Amino acid sequence: MDRPNETDERYYLLAKRRVQKKKRFFNHLKAFVIVNVVMSIIMMLDGDPFDFLPATLFWGMGLAFHYVRVFGIPGTNILTPEWEDEEIEKEMERIRGKRIVEKEEEMTAPLPPVKDESLELKELRKNYDEQDLV
Repeated sequence: MDRPNETDERYYLLAKRRVQKKKRFFNHLKAFVIVNVVMSIIMMLDGDPFDFLPATLFWGMGLAFHYVRVFGIPGTNILTPEWEDEEIEKEMERIRGKRIVEKEEEMTAPLPPVKDESLELKELRKNYDEQDLV
C-alpha cells in the first residue's frame, strides 16, 4: 500500500518542480517587460530613446533561452518535459533489453580459466633474471 503513495508523492514533487520552473520564467518575463517599459519612458524623456536597446536585446536573448529550457522549442515536442520523460523511458527500455541480452550471454558463455597471478609474477621474474645474465 505504501508503494502508490510514494509514487504519487514523487509525481507531486516532479509536478511542483516543473510549476516552479514555469513560475520563475513568468517572473523573469514580468521583470523584463516592466524594466523595459520604464527604461523606454525614461529614455524618451531624456531624448535618447534607443540607448537601452543593446541591453534589451541581450536580455531578450537570455529570456528566449530560458523559455526554451522551460517549455521546449516552440512548434515541436523537442526539449519539453514530456519529451524528456519519453527519452528517459526509451533509454530505460534499451538498458533493460541490453541487460537481458547480457545476462543470457553470461549464462551461456563458458567461464574463463582462473589464472594464478603469483605464477605469472614468478615467471616474469625468472625471465627477467635470465635476460640479465645474458
